[in-house]
Amino acid sequence: MAPGPLKSPVRQLLEDRLSSLPMEADTLFIESRERARRDFADLLNQAVRRIRMAPDAEELGATLLDAAAQFSTGAALFRVSGDIAILERIRGVPDAAAFTMLEIPLASAAALASAIESRDPVTALTAPSEVSAELIRLLDHPATGRVFLYPVVVRSRVPALIYAWGSVQGSAIELLGHVAAAVWSAIPEPTPPPDLVGIAPAPAPASSWDGMPADEQRIHLRAQRFARVQVAEMRLFEADAVQSGRAQRSLYEALGKSIDAAREIFRKTFFASCASMVDYLDLELTRTLANDNPDLLGKTYPGPLR
Repeated sequence: MAPGPLKSPVRQLLEDRLSSLPMEADTLFIESRERARRDFADLLNQAVRRIRMAPDAEELGATLLDAAAQFSTGAALFRVSGDIAILERIRGVPDAAAFTMLEIPLASAAALASAIESRDPVTALTAPSEVSAELIRLLDHPATGRVFLYPVVVRSRVPALIYAWGSVQGSAIELLGHVAAAVWSAIPEPTPPPDLVGIAPAPAPASSWDGMPADEQRIHLRAQRFARVQVAEMRLFEADAVQSGRAQRSLYEALGKSIDAAREIFRKTFFASCASMVDYLDLELTRTLANDNPDLLGKTYPGPLR
């Protein structure tokens, strides 16, 4: 048989290269998949480690939400109090301050109520009857969108709820919720602080806790929760500044921007609407950040709001 025409070196090189492409593509795909798996596992592991290290329920909630936000486009943490879901923290929105202490009656949000009652994850349409008209408006949910709800079940009750939307990796968030629930279950139940039983002396005359109207009591309780959340986030996200401020007895100088922002929100949200309001933010800063030693706040600290 006569030998075939000889191939030019260039053609031979091209054919060899083309024949190797499928193998290289498979190799690149496998390497990319393994790298994605490692990155996902590392991210999940770091989130679990941070959740397990949370010292109390406030920091646990903040840590859980930050972890959930890494596995979704946006996420919010609701605290459940009776028949109301209180939005304490939110991630993935331009102006988180606009959502401060938003209260959603469960009667107006069937999906939230269902997740709490069933203690199971719930996927819901972004309809006013499912998640409330207020959340639809504030989060600008599309009419045909979906949200994902993950209850945190602690001692057979649901004290918190994760609300996620957009691109959501539900299995990861559900797992984080289970880890947080286990950590939460190990945290001793807090005893009510004195200011929950009897309101500390307030500027307004004659305003004992028992004598307050129910609506006014609720404002005080919201103000207390707001103060605890703000200070917990300072401890969590600005831990180095907290330690430095305590050591130098100048917490206000170390955390001035965060403290001033929280004071302004507290003033507008609570002092403006309640004559008997107490500066719970000042009380929480003194108790939690300054370890009950006001001198640690520093000489430049402006003191309680008036």
